[in-house]
Amino acid sequence: MTHVTLVLMSGFDDQHSDPSENDYMPGICNIGKKEIERRRNAALFSFALCLSFVLVAYFFDLHPYWRMLLFFPAASFAISFQQWVFKFCVAFGLKGIFNFNEIGKVSTVEEKEYLREDKLQAWKMILLGILFALAVTFLFFIC
Repeated sequence: MTHVTLVLMSGFDDQHSDPSENDYMPGICNIGKKEIERRRNAALFSFALCLSFVLVAYFFDLHPYWRMLLFFPAASFAISFQQWVFKFCVAFGLKGIFNFNEIGKVSTVEEKEYLREDKLQAWKMILLGILFALAVTFLFFIC
């Protein structure tokens, strides 16, 4: 069973009702509330950018090749959204750091196995973000 399944089955203890409060979990959670808020803002901004781009493209009847530029804000949205929802920063995962304190005060992941899990999760999120952006861009391109 995965960690998420175990957590859902057993629930959190009273001290740690939310894993994002102050608990680093390799491959699961590596950012706290303030970092999560930054990822939320990035996701919302990227989403607004996507919508704006679509509206401008339709309003000005942009050539379909120009529509492929939607890939970049769509990928940004998909990756930022995952970071917000899963409480896991892709860049931190790749760098082997985590942060549950003030912005900029990071800690280093010491265990090699934990670092491997973080990097694997980060690459999964990047791949999913790219696939999402490709799908959205393709649909926008053909419409």
